[in-house]
Amino acid sequence: MLQSFTVVGTQVFILFILIGIGFVGTKAGIIKKEGVSTITEIMLYIVTPCVIIHAFQRDFEPSLLKGFLIAFGAAILSHVICIILGKLFIHNEDDDKKRLFRFGVIFSNCGFMSLPLLDALLGSEGVFYGASYVAVFNLFLWSYGLVLMDTKGGALSVKKILLNPGVIPVVIGLIFFFTSFRLPNIIGIPVEYLAALNTPVPMLVIGYNVSRLDLGKAMRDRDEYIMMLLRLLVCPAIILAIMYLAGVRGNLLVACAVSASAPVAASSTMFTIKFGGNSELSAETVAVSTLLSIITMTLIVGCAFAIA
Repeated sequence: MLQSFTVVGTQVFILFILIGIGFVGTKAGIIKKEGVSTITEIMLYIVTPCVIIHAFQRDFEPSLLKGFLIAFGAAILSHVICIILGKLFIHNEDDDKKRLFRFGVIFSNCGFMSLPLLDALLGSEGVFYGASYVAVFNLFLWSYGLVLMDTKGGALSVKKILLNPGVIPVVIGLIFFFTSFRLPNIIGIPVEYLAALNTPVPMLVIGYNVSRLDLGKAMRDRDEYIMMLLRLLVCPAIILAIMYLAGVRGNLLVACAVSASAPVAASSTMFTIKFGGNSELSAETVAVSTLLSIITMTLIVGCAFAIA
C-alpha cells in the first residue's frame, strides 16, 4: 500500500513543481494576466480536444467500451451526489457565496488537473476513461451550472450543452474508436504534439492563479471549509467506495478516483466573471483547493491504487 501512495505522490509532486514554476514565473513578471487568458483559451479549444482525440486513437475493444460506459455512469453519479451534498450542507446567507460554494462542490478541475495526472499514471487508457468524465462535466456545466450561476436566467440552451469543447471531441473520438480509424500522420502527429502540451501548460496557469492568492485573507468563511471538505475528500471517497463495492477494479477504478478527486474547476472563475459574481473569492477557492489537492489527491488516488 505504501508503494501505491509513493507512486501517486511522486506524480502529484511533479505537477506541483510545474505549478511552482508558474508561480515563480508570475512573480518574476514573465507570466502575465493577458497571456494566461490567451493560454486558457488555447488549452480549452485546441489542446484539450487534441488530448481526447489522441486518446481515442486505438483499435476498438469491447472491454474498453464497457469501461468507458462505466466511467460515464460514475461521472453522472458523482455530479448528482455532489449536487445533493451541496444543497444539504451549503446554506450561506449570502446568495452569491452560496451559489459559488455549491458550484465548487459539484464541478472539479477534471480537465486541467486530472487529465495530466491520468496520462502520467495510466497513459492513454487513463485519458480514455477520463474523457468520459470530461464529457459529463461539460454536460452538467452548461446545463445545471448555468442555471445555478445565472440569476437572470436565459443562458441555458441545447446548443451550449451539446456543442462545447468538452463534448464534441469525445463524440469525434468515439467515432474513431468504433471504426478503429487512425488519423494519417500528417494530421495525427500535430495532434499528438498539441496533446503533449496538456501536462505542463495547465500547471503554469494554475501556478499563476496560486500566485495571486492572499493566504492572510483566505478561508474566512465556514461554508468555504465545508465546500473544500466535500469537493476534495467526501465526494471522491463516496464514489470510490460505491465503485469498489460494485466490483470495479484496475485502471478504471483509479481513473474515476483521479477525476472525482480533482480540485475546484477553473470554470468557477469564468462563470462568476460572466454572471457578475465574486470573482476574487472564486479565484481563491480554485487556488486553495488546488494547493490542498496535492495532499488529498495523493490520499484518494493512493487508496484507489492500493485496492484496485
